[in-house]
Amino acid sequence: MNFESQSLIGAPTEDQRIYRDSLQRVMAQLATPEYLRAIDNEARYPYEIYDAWTELGLLRIGFPEAYGGIGGDLKDLLLISQDLAYWSYDVYTAYSVPLYTALTLLKVGSEAQKQEFLPALLDGRIRLSTSISEPGAGSDVSALRTTAKRVEGGWVLNGQKLWNTAAGAKANVLQVLARTDPDAPPRKGLSMFLVPNNATGVQCRKLDMLGRRATGTYEVFFDDVFVPEDLLVGGLNEGWSGLLACLQTERLLTSAGYVGSAQKVVDISLAYAKEREQFGRAIGEFQVIGHMLADMQTEVDAARLLLERAAAVLMQGSDAAREVSMAKLFGSETYAKVSNQGMQVFGAYGYSMEYEIQRHFRDARSTTVGAGSSQMQRNAIAATMGLKMR
Repeated sequence: MNFESQSLIGAPTEDQRIYRDSLQRVMAQLATPEYLRAIDNEARYPYEIYDAWTELGLLRIGFPEAYGGIGGDLKDLLLISQDLAYWSYDVYTAYSVPLYTALTLLKVGSEAQKQEFLPALLDGRIRLSTSISEPGAGSDVSALRTTAKRVEGGWVLNGQKLWNTAAGAKANVLQVLARTDPDAPPRKGLSMFLVPNNATGVQCRKLDMLGRRATGTYEVFFDDVFVPEDLLVGGLNEGWSGLLACLQTERLLTSAGYVGSAQKVVDISLAYAKEREQFGRAIGEFQVIGHMLADMQTEVDAARLLLERAAAVLMQGSDAAREVSMAKLFGSETYAKVSNQGMQVFGAYGYSMEYEIQRHFRDARSTTVGAGSSQMQRNAIAATMGLKMR
């Protein structure tokens, strides 16, 4: 795989190359086709891989030494994200979800919260995930109905969350968005809380999904869950600001995953087209297949360039809302498109559960919906062009 061609954020440093080589060796050892097939079939969280990441210090990258990190910047995280997603987008989410949840905590959490939770995440004692969407509040986050009512010493949470990635993983702490002021305007009365998923009154139910079955998608119920005062994150009724604090970074990391997985689809489709023979020659030598593969690689490279352009803008300290939305939109739709095309290249074999392409086909379908749907990204892009979407 080659993620360095035409890079807008610079070629990897020698240290980055060395670390990525180590990471790839670990993934090659653990993320075998048999293992990936098993955790998908059994809907089983990839604890073995996550533990290996912890031992390798992967989770420490991008965080200050004061909290157990080893430093690093957005470029490091984007390179790693592409590398991991190349093996499995599903497994990649076991890394990305704790990462961007922790980056939000790093930005808006209190010093005491950062000192308690970040070192515990980085050395593998806990995990972190977000808990935002609800049955009636997906893209319209302001419509959420989970409540947090003040009581002596803290808050009591009640409500239901939906589509929460990795919520039920062992030792996971949920970053929950709840309504703390029912009389405030929709975006003004929200607050964020840290809630261990084994707290009394929390129930996590893993959903039977078409794709991304290993890390898992959960429905979460909160029934009179007590949350101590010191686990309110970012200030009372400041949840909306907290939600936006790292949104651009989150969507960039997610988009990097799309690019890594889409590149894997092209690579396995190309390899198959070179070895599969029909009518006395490799099917890749037929123009219709060759042109399809050429288009697939072109679109993946375009998605990568949009990703790197957005990263370059964000790393300069500028608002990258337009660039990030474009990268997210095009990256997700590219992953879904090339996965569909890859299925066509594989023909009937692609429809067999023994071949990896079908897993990408299933995993990719969620990407144009999750982390902000394609329709929401188009609305956001149109808004930067001076258009008012209704």
